[in-house]
Amino acid sequence: MFVGHLAVALAAKARAPQISLGYWVAAAIALDLLWPVFLLLGIERVTIAPGATAFTPLIFDSYPWSHSLAMAAVWGMLAAALARWRGQSFGVAVLLALVVLSHWLLDYATHAPDMPLWPGASPRIGLGLWQSVPATLLIEGIMFTGAVALYLRRTRAIDRTGHVSFWSFILISAAIWAAGPWSPPPNTRALAWVGLAATWLLVAWAAWADKHRAPRP
Repeated sequence: MFVGHLAVALAAKARAPQISLGYWVAAAIALDLLWPVFLLLGIERVTIAPGATAFTPLIFDSYPWSHSLAMAAVWGMLAAALARWRGQSFGVAVLLALVVLSHWLLDYATHAPDMPLWPGASPRIGLGLWQSVPATLLIEGIMFTGAVALYLRRTRAIDRTGHVSFWSFILISAAIWAAGPWSPPPNTRALAWVGLAATWLLVAWAAWADKHRAPRP
């Protein structure tokens, strides 16, 4: 799930408008910020196999340190602790942890049964939404559209950049997501580097767009 994670970030921003959208995007895709690093270090493994599922050509052989339920909870608690250290309220810290944890829950819905519960000899589970391209596009599309509408109800652009930066962020994110089934990566190293660059670019882009918007009265 990709725009589904961004939908959670947009909804969280609507709930806590004082926090930059960049932070919410970073929390929502936190596991995917870690995963390319672990791939490059050889800690986790993935196989590119076109046809593995209808929506993605990836077989996630091993990714317990970034994507297990237990570690998602750990990363969430670390994010909450960092927020508290930076002076955020307890409520914001808890919401941040839940946004990080939501990544595992949404991946559980979309992935084939490859989601570990903990590092080590863990069951691997998943509901397999990615087995259907139309169902994936429909469900994630509804989530994303609804979250964008919510965000727009709660914020307004304060200048032209606020319009252009936000809508370009939305359209580019949607294009990357929709192109997934038809653009398999050439190799795992390229996948890791592109994933690392793209995820951090999205965080920075979201922060830039949100800087030019303000909460509605």
